[in-house]
Amino acid sequence: MSRLSSRATPWLAIAAMAWCALVQPVHATTSITHPAQFLDQAEKLRTADHPQFVRMLEQIHQETPRLNASEQWQLRYLDAWETMYEGNYAKSEIAFRDVIDHSGNTILAAKASGLLLNNLALNRRYEEGFALANRLTSDLPSISDPNARFILLTNLSQMLDFAGQIDLAIQYARMAQDIVPRGESLCRPLSMQVAALYNGKRLTSSSPILQQAIDSCSAAREPVFTNVIWLTLGSLYLDENQPDKAMALLDRIAPAIIANHYYPHMLSSQVERAQAYAKLGNDQEARKAALTALAMSHPGDISEWLMTAYDVLYHIEKKNGHNANALSYYEHYVAQSTGNLNDITARTLAYEMAQQHTLVQKLETETLSKQNNILRLEQALDKKAVETSRLYIVLLLVALVSIIYWLFRLKRSQLRFKQLSSLDGLTGILNHQNFMSEADRALHALEKKQGSACLVYVDLDYFKQVNDTHGHAVGDAVLRRTVAICRHHLRPTDLFGRLGGEEFGILLHDCSSHQGMAIADRIRGAIEAASVDGDGSAVSFSASVGLASTNVCGYSLQKLCREADAALYRAKRSGRNRVIANTENGDLVEA
Repeated sequence: MSRLSSRATPWLAIAAMAWCALVQPVHATTSITHPAQFLDQAEKLRTADHPQFVRMLEQIHQETPRLNASEQWQLRYLDAWETMYEGNYAKSEIAFRDVIDHSGNTILAAKASGLLLNNLALNRRYEEGFALANRLTSDLPSISDPNARFILLTNLSQMLDFAGQIDLAIQYARMAQDIVPRGESLCRPLSMQVAALYNGKRLTSSSPILQQAIDSCSAAREPVFTNVIWLTLGSLYLDENQPDKAMALLDRIAPAIIANHYYPHMLSSQVERAQAYAKLGNDQEARKAALTALAMSHPGDISEWLMTAYDVLYHIEKKNGHNANALSYYEHYVAQSTGNLNDITARTLAYEMAQQHTLVQKLETETLSKQNNILRLEQALDKKAVETSRLYIVLLLVALVSIIYWLFRLKRSQLRFKQLSSLDGLTGILNHQNFMSEADRALHALEKKQGSACLVYVDLDYFKQVNDTHGHAVGDAVLRRTVAICRHHLRPTDLFGRLGGEEFGILLHDCSSHQGMAIADRIRGAIEAASVDGDGSAVSFSASVGLASTNVCGYSLQKLCREADAALYRAKRSGRNRVIANTENGDLVEA
């Protein structure tokens, strides 16, 4: 079975809180007799001293009848921020939309829009999120307030990072770094750059920007951001097989994480601790930390942290010979892994559907950089406002001409994208998402006419060794040869797709369990007999196969996937290069 990285990614936590802390205007602390100033001071303390912020919210709520309309809207905004900080994204989304649509305050609406952008991503509503990102980009030229502009630039950096556009994410973060407004620090732009570099696998534990970001966030008294960067360093230590350093770091920052009581940090620190203990050979403490992480998770959560926790527990139980527990944890691991793969696929497709707008944003990047320079000149040279406005209009016209040009080009490429979006780029067969949707549709049709079908999982054995020994080019040739072999043995009505890595899925239409076993074994035998050329030498390979039949499992795709995966797991554990399927009495048998 193919594996995702066992690393829990602490930078997913920044997607849940970076926008919750983006604007902190500096005002002097006053008594409650001045509500507006009191609210400003509370906003400043959100991440610098979160417990004090919560106490100030409780205090100002007692004075709600005395607040004017503007102050009440600011209080609603801060309440929504706290709701999002606590992890209730659905409730906070409603509040942010209320602020955007009805507050009448453009600056407050810009702040709420940034938070809403992140909320949509966290709730996996990617198409809406990317559409909002494009709208915010188009609004950016009309926003002259330094704080609001700073918010949107950092928001765009985060969203592009989320879509895997690492270079653009870094560029927007550096643009925000160039226009840090009064009362802000370099903490957030540097944090955005660290996030993009980490997700782009361009960061090591010795990268200078890590220490620069830690120093900036510590000096700015931003404990939440500081903890994110520390957790990133801990994850890098684990990636670099330095569990002793990771454990020492986790022990050092534990009091700060407990003090802030921020759920993503509490969860990720427990998972990192479980990984470190496991690498150090302390199975008891590793199990304890992993179970603690699972206990604090929310029902239905899908994340790399939970996937990693289940992976740690699976390997511990397997190591100690507790096969039943190991299988249970493995099933949870597969569910998390599948959920993550589906999420990544959905996110990628949503981004590609908004590609024409994203390309426009690329064209506007240079224009926005010039606009940042204009804003700095406006702040320093108010007497030259008229001249600056004229230059601003010229730049917008240039951007508009460029947008029109690229829109014509993108229109011609949309049809081809729609055709290719359902296929795997390397092998040309269905990708994971489209295979699952087509299989579900086929099973519903078979159920109506009481037909039968078999779901087959094919996983190449020791595929990582092929890549490590002969290189990824030979590995790609093995994958393409496997696809050609499978296609040769399949009928036109059968579905065939790549589930991820070296794993493939086949749905055999109108096929009994016995027939499915025969077809699966022919495929396995043909793969075993095949080879590819690897620098002058023949590279052989084999596959393990798991099969589940509708005659036994019914027509539920979820159950068929679970049973086929369990059969594949048994084939792997029984020595590989074999076919195992469930029988009518629920047992697993080998072909």
